[in-house]
Amino acid sequence: MTRKLITLLGFMLLSAPAFADVPVSQQAEVKYLLDFIKNSECLMERNGKRHAGIEALAHIQKKYKHFKDKIQSTEDFIQYSASQSTLTSKQYIVHCTAAKTISSQQWLLNALKSYRSGTGIK
Repeated sequence: MTRKLITLLGFMLLSAPAFADVPVSQQAEVKYLLDFIKNSECLMERNGKRHAGIEALAHIQKKYKHFKDKIQSTEDFIQYSASQSTLTSKQYIVHCTAAKTISSQQWLLNALKSYRSGTGIK
């Protein structure tokens, strides 16, 4: 009986789904982007409604948690959590005072590029 139990437990462990996430080496990038969204004075438009940083952040964090098993890079984080509506497939748009509107995906990719180059933008 014990041997069967050990075999069953071993099988269960081996067949358990692997949960992905951003690699440790990129977690600081995701944190930076989350802080960037939170502290931004820009408004993020989702399905026709504009949201300030804190509201946008809360939504993106929910999506990040939901899609964590698919996310394997910072770029995946942007794609799955912060680029478009899961329900309508409409892209998120960012409205900043002194700039043209931009897709949230491009806005965050620009911020990521600045972060990686060491210039970090706000």
